[in-house]
Amino acid sequence: MLTAIAVAGLLVVLLPLLALLTRVPWQNLFTELSSESSINALKVSVTSSLLAATIALVLGVPLAWYLARGPKRVTRIVRPVVISPLVLPPTVAGLALLTLMGRNGLIGKLIYEQTNWAMPFTWTAVVFAGVFVGMPFLVLVVESAFRQVPVEVEETAQTLGANPNKVFWRISVPLARGGITSGLVLAWARALGEFGATLTFAGSMPGVTRTLPMEVYNAFEVDPQAAYSISALLVLVAITVVYLLKSKLIQAFAG
Repeated sequence: MLTAIAVAGLLVVLLPLLALLTRVPWQNLFTELSSESSINALKVSVTSSLLAATIALVLGVPLAWYLARGPKRVTRIVRPVVISPLVLPPTVAGLALLTLMGRNGLIGKLIYEQTNWAMPFTWTAVVFAGVFVGMPFLVLVVESAFRQVPVEVEETAQTLGANPNKVFWRISVPLARGGITSGLVLAWARALGEFGATLTFAGSMPGVTRTLPMEVYNAFEVDPQAAYSISALLVLVAITVVYLLKSKLIQAFAG
């Protein structure tokens, strides 16, 4: 009985992917992926997601460490807020970014008044959206990795004269590097696949803010073969990411 239920669960995930792959024009795959619109979307997606993942790494690792080691009365309140983008509807996430950084936004209004520049519907907005939706994945994984670092080791280093910053960089981070790597990959993949928040906050301007997921959405109406081809590429990326997270490569890096 359990095996049958497990197989049914597998089919729920597997069959849609197989159905999608049956529609991919494999004989024209390279041609579809090398079109100008696809290449532009690929450039926007790759550059913005890599920068978003880097920013998430710089901001998220110290945040994860604080959640793992900070006072529980504070982290108990902060953690749900940090993780909330994981479950927010994408359009709500986009609206949140828009009300923060828009021309009349909480911070965006001040920036616009001083510089006459607004973040929404720019490439920068794509990056910001990627950080917002990707960083919680990194924080979640890295916090777990920091919790596995023995507190006694950090305390011993402090008793020997190491200041908190030195303990963090010389002990905590190296011991959690496997989790940090996994979190970074997840943050990048999430930023790469983001659609709703980016569409609401950054729009879908070809060559500027149109990412691969948006290209799929737009192409489906006018060029279904291109949509299926790009979808196949994104499915391959998703499977590869999951494989890497479970591979010996990450385990070896974790030491």
